[in-house]
Amino acid sequence: MKRTVITLSLVSALALFSCKEKASTKINAENVEVAAERDTAAKSLPVMSFDKSEHDFGTIEQGAPQETIFSFTNTGDAPLIITDAKSSCGCTVPEFPKNTPIAPGETGQMLVKFNGSGQNQVTKTITVTANTAKGSEILRIQAFVNPKGAQGAAIPLKK
Repeated sequence: MKRTVITLSLVSALALFSCKEKASTKINAENVEVAAERDTAAKSLPVMSFDKSEHDFGTIEQGAPQETIFSFTNTGDAPLIITDAKSSCGCTVPEFPKNTPIAPGETGQMLVKFNGSGQNQVTKTITVTANTAKGSEILRIQAFVNPKGAQGAAIPLKK
């Protein structure tokens, strides 16, 4: 039994050390350069910078359609691609350049339409999904909506 264990140990040690080759001789310099370029490119990300993140329509009459434009600039190092923009309800509709690359330094616009529904103070959000580091941006619109044909329109109180 001892002989078997010693023999297996010697054979294992011999196999382990005899197969040892220098790993550095197997490295291909071209592959290292390609990997370094790929890693550098992966660190380059677009950055979506909006001229404003909120818009206040002020006091409006119920059902009166409203529109605003949110302008943005790609201040990052890679093309910006907006994949989606969703509002918090169906009364707000964003229009945007879907899946269109926006090069670094270029600008774009997002048109947001609001149908004027609701009453009193109304706040809606638009979530913009893009290939940025954060992955999404939040925009807000707000208005004070008076009922249609109301006598003596309400005036929102300032905080």
